Amino acid sequence: MRKLKSKDKKRKKRKRATNKEYTIVSYFFVLIFLSLAGYMVYFNVAEKDDVINSPYNTRQNQFQERILRGSILSADGQVLARTESDGEGNETRVYPFANMYAHVVGYDAKGKSGMESVANFSLMTSHNDYVDQVKNEILEKKNPGDNVVLTLNHTLQQVAYNALGSYRGAVVVMDPQTGAVLAEVSKPDFNPNTVDSDWDNLVNDAANSSLLNRATQGAYPPGSIFKVVDTLAYLRTHGTIDGFQYTCNGKITVDGHTIPCFAGEVHGTEDFTTAFAESCNTAFTQIGLDLGKDALTSAAESLLFNSKLPISLDYNKSKFDLGENPGNPLLMQTAIGQGNTLVSPMHMAMITSAIANKGKLMEPYYMEHVETVGGKTVETTKPKVYKELMTEQEAEVLKNLMTEVVNRGTGTKLSGESYTAAGKTGSAEYYGADGSVKTHSWFIGFSNVEDPDLAIAVIAEGAGTGSKVAVPIAHQIFNAYYYGGM
Repeated sequence: MRKLKSKDKKRKKRKRATNKEYTIVSYFFVLIFLSLAGYMVYFNVAEKDDVINSPYNTRQNQFQERILRGSILSADGQVLARTESDGEGNETRVYPFANMYAHVVGYDAKGKSGMESVANFSLMTSHNDYVDQVKNEILEKKNPGDNVVLTLNHTLQQVAYNALGSYRGAVVVMDPQTGAVLAEVSKPDFNPNTVDSDWDNLVNDAANSSLLNRATQGAYPPGSIFKVVDTLAYLRTHGTIDGFQYTCNGKITVDGHTIPCFAGEVHGTEDFTTAFAESCNTAFTQIGLDLGKDALTSAAESLLFNSKLPISLDYNKSKFDLGENPGNPLLMQTAIGQGNTLVSPMHMAMITSAIANKGKLMEPYYMEHVETVGGKTVETTKPKVYKELMTEQEAEVLKNLMTEVVNRGTGTKLSGESYTAAGKTGSAEYYGADGSVKTHSWFIGFSNVEDPDLAIAVIAEGAGTGSKVAVPIAHQIFNAYYYGGM
């Protein structure tokens, strides 16, 4: 009897072990199922459009067989890209303004770039009237794709393009209160109408890098526009700029490394506002030394250096790197926007927008809305806050400092207008291909200071000081907005 009971116990024990294994396997498969379901939800929410828009996605070939690619328009109704079809059904993508919108609108040949790539799914989708769609299918005609209306303003784009002139560089104009990109120019540029025939020359021309969108992909030393970062770090360390005083003797030397003020100018005794308005290198060099690595890094990274940016076009992350144990020379260079720091014009326009918008960065966007060929709205972009880059109080301090740059500092060419303006100039040194030292001309700023309309970032490569070239470019754009009947 005992033997039977013992065998029965062993049998039950084996059964329980077997059931446990089945339970584990069942849970494992349930986990896999839930993971797949979760990924499908994530894919449809976050990844679907990127996959569909990919030039490597063969599904797009199916769209091309039945959809005539829609047009791209500016916010004020100018056609920036359209598809023309001849009697034999041959299609040509046409860019009426050629080089002017080359980088931001992009091209639809040899792959896709710019908004041609970002908005590809919308351009190759038709929400045309259902009856018309059926009729076209029966007649074996293509249905017209939806049109994409951008936030770009044609007048501002044209003025920015002409103002940059023959300089290499970029201009970005944003609405700081919505995040809408109103103008974006990059030079050297190219003609998107002739990308096919020009392709070999474009990809092999390393001297010009004409295909590079310098507005979003450019990586430049910021020079003195970085002093807004220094100021933020100082505010967060000291709580106020009141009580600051520094005597500028025209240069500062620490550990055998000397940094001069521009042209050796001696500014004398300054408070913080004066040092910022006159862009005193020696004052901000000392500020950088006093703050040290941690405070500068914290401020820079809070402004999205070393981070992903919330923009849809291809871009390069801005770089801020002081290393593990930076010596005084690197701290000194970094404080005046040199050293290892690199930033794009778009990123600086975003920082400027946040200052103008009481510390809140609105997510930049290019697509105003999508509409059918008949003008019926399909979808509209709603402005949204991306992140609070600084407090309202910090933004107010920076706004007041930048206003004084225009009132009595290096940006006075913007003063005396019916509109108010605030900004910061920058002159960033770099080594040219011939080994000589050259200077990028920078300006960041915004207009109508108490209720900002435009935020802007301008860089002209190798053009000299910010006040000499970049400020006049911004001036032309501001004037076009306020005096051009817009």
